Amino acid sequence: MAAEPSTGSDTARLETFADGVMAIAITLLILEVRVPPTDGGPLTTKLTEEWPSYAGYVVSFLTIGIIWVNHHQMFKLIGRATHGFLMLNVIFLMTIAFLPFPTALVADYVRIPDDRTAATVVYGLTMIAIAVMFNVVWRSASRGGRLLVAGVDQAGVDRISKSYLGGPIAYTVATILAFVNPFLSLGVFAAMALFWLLPSSGIQFASRVGES
Repeated sequence: MAAEPSTGSDTARLETFADGVMAIAITLLILEVRVPPTDGGPLTTKLTEEWPSYAGYVVSFLTIGIIWVNHHQMFKLIGRATHGFLMLNVIFLMTIAFLPFPTALVADYVRIPDDRTAATVVYGLTMIAIAVMFNVVWRSASRGGRLLVAGVDQAGVDRISKSYLGGPIAYTVATILAFVNPFLSLGVFAAMALFWLLPSSGIQFASRVGES
């Protein structure tokens, strides 16, 4: 007698795949921090001139790292996966893998007055896409508790959903600011990366709910 097809699957392979994609994306960031050419001028001056590459590396590295932590915490609550959920994760990871490109774009064009706004907007749109897809993945799993582990506190799930909404909103505001002042916009992106590092930012919600 043929076995009936499963309606869900274990999430271990998905988590491993996500870890791999994020690790590669976070590693690619450093490749855009280039060694200065050996011709003309002192090395200290050349290193100082590369500050946009350093700043972009730090902000994007922290952003991907924070997303990885949140993704890890999220999957403490997700017990199974459907085909549709897996495909949503693929699209989410596609946005993560794209982040090194706008990071390099900003580093190269932030010094050019006519182009720095466009470069910052591309960076911002990528951040918005990442944040939106993260929310889509979470809400796909948490809607009605359909993919969550048994016994999860619904009030805690609602708090997580509310805290995750802050990402798309904040990144949208920061992106709009690029049309006013690209440097202010980039400063907000950096400030958000530092803010998400704080335990009080909401990053611990999933962990606490999973332990309740």
